Amino acid sequence: MRIGARELLRHATFHAGPGQRVALVGRNGAGKTTLTSLLAGVNPSDSPISSTGSITTRGEIGYLPQDSRVGDVEELAMQRVLSARGLWELRRRIERAEHEMSTTTGARQARAMERYARLDAQFTMRGGWAAQAEAASITANLGLDPRVLQQPLRTLSGGQRRRVELARLLFSGAPTLLLDEPTNHLDVDSITWLRDYLQQYSGTLVMISHDVTLVRQVATEVWYLDAMRAELDIYHMGWDRYLQQRDVDERRRRRERASAEKKAAALLAQANKMRAKATKAVAAQNMQRRAEALLAEVAPAQRVERVANLRFPAPAPCGKTPLTASHLSKSYGSLEVFTDVSLAIDRGSKVVVLGLNGAGKTTLLRLLAGVEAPDTGVVQAGHGLKLGYFAQEHDTLDLDLTVVENLRHAAPQLDDTGVRNILGSFLFSGDDADKPTRVLSGGEKTRLALAVLVVSSANVLLLDEPTNNLDPASREEILRALATYEGAVVLVSHDEGAVSALNPERVLLLPDGDEDLWSEDYAELISLA
Repeated sequence: MRIGARELLRHATFHAGPGQRVALVGRNGAGKTTLTSLLAGVNPSDSPISSTGSITTRGEIGYLPQDSRVGDVEELAMQRVLSARGLWELRRRIERAEHEMSTTTGARQARAMERYARLDAQFTMRGGWAAQAEAASITANLGLDPRVLQQPLRTLSGGQRRRVELARLLFSGAPTLLLDEPTNHLDVDSITWLRDYLQQYSGTLVMISHDVTLVRQVATEVWYLDAMRAELDIYHMGWDRYLQQRDVDERRRRRERASAEKKAAALLAQANKMRAKATKAVAAQNMQRRAEALLAEVAPAQRVERVANLRFPAPAPCGKTPLTASHLSKSYGSLEVFTDVSLAIDRGSKVVVLGLNGAGKTTLLRLLAGVEAPDTGVVQAGHGLKLGYFAQEHDTLDLDLTVVENLRHAAPQLDDTGVRNILGSFLFSGDDADKPTRVLSGGEKTRLALAVLVVSSANVLLLDEPTNNLDPASREEILRALATYEGAVVLVSHDEGAVSALNPERVLLLPDGDEDLWSEDYAELISLA
């Protein structure tokens, strides 16, 4: 498979069947998300992704993409879950038949009774009320409050939408699951439950995850997508044995490469000597071809993988309190998210926002960023405010633009060379910089969104789960940048390392809006939030 001119994978043959639980691993941008989407049959016609070969599937495939913005946004959350088995529509039709039975007479009532009996039989065959109880159990274990399940999808945060999609897949009973970062936006209890659930899953599972504990406990084998060789290495073993075997394989490849280079160097030296004589020119050319063939047969030398060079911007000058929010309230329909929340962000201050899933953390950042308007209250910009907003669903990126166009739009003051130099430091070089943003993996979108922040000169950063989808090396780079940034930060994160790197001074607790000085007593709430 390719994206534009870049080869991601060549000549891969593999099989996964019932009982196999596969961890698909590789660095950010290696092509894991692209491969998974192809296996799921998702490849938009206007996408630059191209592939050869064939994919054969049996039965229904349940696919969890990193972008959870799917489905009718007016659909209720529980309706979305139950629709995986067609139960929601059956329930509505049964209710209409019941109403008609009670309000009509004669032939019309008789038809309604026949329709009711037929629909009730279908409902029973699909599990009926027991299935609804199963759906309720799954949603509860994924941290979805019953009141959230009665809301339209458009009113939910990105994390809530993603948990609804995950619940829908698990409820569907699909014999094959393809899960791309399934633990994103889950609290610690939900992650623990999901690990146990997937350990007992008897179907076929292929998952992408940077959660090492999940991979270690669930995966029965590992597929490693090597970005340098564009090859898929299959390891029929668990995570710990895979790490040992991969190290052995890398040492073997280095020995083979060194041996081939030594033999090739000897052949080339001999060929150069023979070229001096016209009678041996053909033999010299043959020796050179043999040397090239030797090198082509072995894997290239393993290079140290590059990591994005992230440094948050030097903050632009501003007043003492560049951002103030007073008496904010927000509701979606009848659901009250929070009321009367106030917050003052002083120059250089560090604030972490904590609260259970659904408490309104993402909503608060969207209000502060001006993406949404509060129902009551006001957000006021102080002298010299320059906001930088990182959205957990990458809403700040234009998916219809290329990578380079997104950054050029964010930094019109930079010439093309400056834009491409910045992108290069975030590992978007050459053809990668000209890719449409919509084909990027979650980790690549995160890197691009961070690159946009870097050119912003922001003095207040609003960061909503900035370490999601990142490989360990890239995550460490963000933590280092957080620790050295001199501007103000308002952080929402389930990542204890991110909060520790921020070294916050204050904590805002939602939905009550209580503010307190930070203490380590709050640290244990981070993974629960």
